[in-house]
Amino acid sequence: MKNYTELDVWIKSRELVSIIYEASKKFPEKENYGLTLQMRKAVISVPSNIAEGCGRNHTKETIQFLYISRGSLFELETQIYLAFDQQYLSQENLNLILDKITECKKLVNGFINYFEQLKTIN
Repeated sequence: MKNYTELDVWIKSRELVSIIYEASKKFPEKENYGLTLQMRKAVISVPSNIAEGCGRNHTKETIQFLYISRGSLFELETQIYLAFDQQYLSQENLNLILDKITECKKLVNGFINYFEQLKTIN
């Protein structure tokens, strides 16, 4: 397997981190320890858990970390809708971020499926 830093799933999730950091810079200061912090924690969890999963020596553990990464994407998606509801994000930003989240979900799901198949082979 490639080094995790060469994987599309990890690269695209890092791009999502940058998008979320940029978007959340514009949130009100009162959200620094609320929604901004929660969104940043969730998005950082995505590439971090992909990396940690790849660093595990057992397929079962790798899959577990990939599921955590996927869960963080769903958490972030909810937080993005909440930010939009509070008018912290424009419709255009909402759509851009949701598209990127969907892309990352598909990649993580594909990676999970890959490791699930490995599990059945071994």
